[in-house]
Amino acid sequence: MSDPDSDERRLRLELAAALRLAARFAWQEAVANHLSVATSSDGGCFLINPRWRHFASLRASELLLLDARSQDGGGEHVDPTAWAIHASMHAHLPQARCIMHLHPPYATAVSCLADCDIKPIDQTSARFFRRVAIDSGYGGMADNVQEGLRLTRALGRRQVLMMGNHGALVVGDSVAEAYDALYHLERACRTLLLAYASGRPLATLSDEIAEKTARAWEDGGAAARAHFAQLRELLDAEEPSYAL
Repeated sequence: MSDPDSDERRLRLELAAALRLAARFAWQEAVANHLSVATSSDGGCFLINPRWRHFASLRASELLLLDARSQDGGGEHVDPTAWAIHASMHAHLPQARCIMHLHPPYATAVSCLADCDIKPIDQTSARFFRRVAIDSGYGGMADNVQEGLRLTRALGRRQVLMMGNHGALVVGDSVAEAYDALYHLERACRTLLLAYASGRPLATLSDEIAEKTARAWEDGGAAARAHFAQLRELLDAEEPSYAL
């Protein structure tokens, strides 16, 4: 049997590493945005970064352990928008073991287009072919339970939610898989925007080739784990304080 304390420690280290890496790539906006990971099998308990803290200085020990069934909104150290979105998704979506909601520049820019579908124009953008949910109902800060539930329904069974006029949200079975998906989503959006900026027609892949390419990405998370493990090695050498 696994040791719950050991499992929580492992998840703290993984989430703290993801927060530091997000800061390195400038995916966070000021002291907003949130990453979380479930610690219980039902998703009811989860770790999340505290309110108004920059990712670049957060440590594993500073992550908050919350209960999605709590009636106090997580307490004073939890941002209301974090509680509305993450508590709802952890409680209702079994695939959302890890949730990353950020405002990366390229994905956020694509979310502001009238058509924020990620066109399959290369093998990275093809990873997301027909695998992205799009929410076009932005109505202000997601700081209440109703908005959290609406976004939960909008994501459904998908891994990626393009939040119109807002940013992006990615979920995964693990911190590594969610991080890797977000990394490639931002790369895909960068390529798409650069192609749009040329002013020339897009050479969009056929549905058949796009689907074939998307399926080739589905390796059970092996590449994501390798990617994340090697980035953690860099942090261990350059920013070991994340693990404190």
